[in-house]
Amino acid sequence: MKLSLSVRVAEAACKTRLNVPFADLVELARVHGYHAICLRASAGGVQTDRGRLEAMRDEARQAGLFVSMVTADFDVPLNNERGPDSLREIGPSLDVAEAFGCDLIRVCLKTSGDIARAREAADRAADRGIRLAHQCHTTSLFEQVEPMIDVLEAIDRPNFGLIYEPANLMLCGEDYGPATLEAIAPWLVNVYVQNHVLDEHGPVSLETWCLGERHFRHIPLWEDGGVEFETVFDGLQRIGYDGCVTVHQAYAELMGPEDAASESAGYLRSVGGFDSVSVS
Repeated sequence: MKLSLSVRVAEAACKTRLNVPFADLVELARVHGYHAICLRASAGGVQTDRGRLEAMRDEARQAGLFVSMVTADFDVPLNNERGPDSLREIGPSLDVAEAFGCDLIRVCLKTSGDIARAREAADRAADRGIRLAHQCHTTSLFEQVEPMIDVLEAIDRPNFGLIYEPANLMLCGEDYGPATLEAIAPWLVNVYVQNHVLDEHGPVSLETWCLGERHFRHIPLWEDGGVEFETVFDGLQRIGYDGCVTVHQAYAELMGPEDAASESAGYLRSVGGFDSVSVS
C-alpha cells in the first residue's frame, strides 16, 4: 500500500481554501515519507487556471510525489445539492485530472437519477483513461454497504469505483470490517482514513438518511474510541489491497498540518503494510 496525504489536513472549515500554502503541504508529504498527495478544489480545481494546476503538478513531482486523486470542485466535498452537477458536465473535472497527471476523480451521487449521469460521465472519462469514484458518505447513495453495492452494480462501468471510508460507515451504523471489505473489493480504488468518536453531546454533527442526526467528536487517527484501524488494515490485507491509503482527517481543530502529517504517517505505518519511501 501507499500513503497519500490529503490537502484536507490543512483545509479551512469552509472547505474552499487552505490554511497554508500548497508548497508547504508538498514539503510535509515529502519529509514524512508519503508517496502521494490527494488534491481538492481548495488547493486547485475547475476554478483554477490550467497553468497553475500544471505548476502544482510539477511541484509534487519534483518532491517525488504523485497525485492520487482529485476532487475538482467545491460542491462534491461539501456534499450539497449541487454535488452531482459535475456528472452532467464532467469535462472540466477531466481537464483538472489531466493537468495533474492523475487518473482518478471523486464525484457525488444523491438521487437515483444520478446513476444514469454517472454512467455517461464514466464513459466520457474512459475515453480519456480516467476513473471516477464515490466515497462512502452520509446523505448520499453511498451511506450503507448493500445499497452502495446495488448502485455500483447499476452503474456497471469498469472505471467507476469506490472510496472506502470507515468513519462514515461507523456514523451510519454499518459494519466496516473485513466482511465489508470483501464485499466491496471488486470496486475498491482508494481508501480514506479519518477518525470520529460517537458522542450524543459531541460538538460536531452530520445528518444521515439512515439514522438521522449523528453527533460526534473529531479525534486523531491513533486515539482509542473511534474507528478500530487494526480491524481495517486486517481487512485490507485479507483482500490484497495495494492502492493508496489517504490521510483525510479534518485536523484544523486538533493540531497543525505538520503534526498531522507526521503523527498520522507514523501511526499508519505501525498498523499497516506500506511500501517504503526514501526521503532525501
